[in-house]
Amino acid sequence: MNRLEKGFTLIELLIVVAILGILTAVAYPSYNNYVLESRRADAYTAIMKVQLAQENWRVSSSSYSNSASDIGVHLTSEEGWYKLKIEDASATNYTVTAKAVTGKVQVNDTGCTSIVMTVTASGEAKTPAACW
Repeated sequence: MNRLEKGFTLIELLIVVAILGILTAVAYPSYNNYVLESRRADAYTAIMKVQLAQENWRVSSSSYSNSASDIGVHLTSEEGWYKLKIEDASATNYTVTAKAVTGKVQVNDTGCTSIVMTVTASGEAKTPAACW
């Protein structure tokens, strides 16, 4: 009897599993970094909303505000990945800090857990530079 066997051998299956394991080991960390970096947009958006609200507030006031309720913004980013803080408000400058919320995966965004924009009369400074 000359019967053809159909299917995969155990060796072929092990090779496929090994290849998938290697691809996963390489791709997953890259994907994780991509996701963390893409979530920074949540911080950028929140900071820019504060900046716009501060400029609107400043039109009718003698200085910028340290109070989120004065300028009508929330201190939590839209997606909830960051908490905001407004500091050092004066007639010519203020600082907005977006800090990753403790207990969420965004705290694993090494070097970018705290994103800061300082606005002064001469312009704005964004730190850390690698995060912008």
